[in-house]
Amino acid sequence: MTSPVRRQRTSGTMERQAYRTRNPLAEFDELINQMGGLIESTVGGVPSTAMPTWIPLADVTETDDSYQVDVELPGMKSKDIDVEVSGQELVISGEIKERERRGILRRSTRRTGRFEYRMLLPGEVNTEGVKAQVSDGVLTVTVPKTEVAKPRHIEITENKSGR
Repeated sequence: MTSPVRRQRTSGTMERQAYRTRNPLAEFDELINQMGGLIESTVGGVPSTAMPTWIPLADVTETDDSYQVDVELPGMKSKDIDVEVSGQELVISGEIKERERRGILRRSTRRTGRFEYRMLLPGEVNTEGVKAQVSDGVLTVTVPKTEVAKPRHIEITENKSGR
């Protein structure tokens, strides 16, 4: 058996107008700011330059010989990107600076500011052989596996004597 639900009557026109003018993401921004303030008051402040503001999109592919990481960094130049490999950890970081504009910016959805992509590679890697290149807004980092980590194919022979 269901219980009746009491609905609140409002003037529908006023409610619809308020919804159209309200920014639905403003509540999330306010919540994030409140959480940041709570963390700072509890743990202490962290310099804003130390904190990455966003994580770029990436694909990670594994072959027999290496791991390949493709990271979307549109408009970035190689001199503005840092790639570090320490043990099995890969760190890609940098900053996309805000462009100078003339006029009034009416809308912006492009990411700017500090970014950082971190991942722990699943196997042993050869840090000396890491290669990175940027092409068409995609950074490709190739991290070769060590000889120990490479899979070894075992050939199976057939016993013709029946055993």
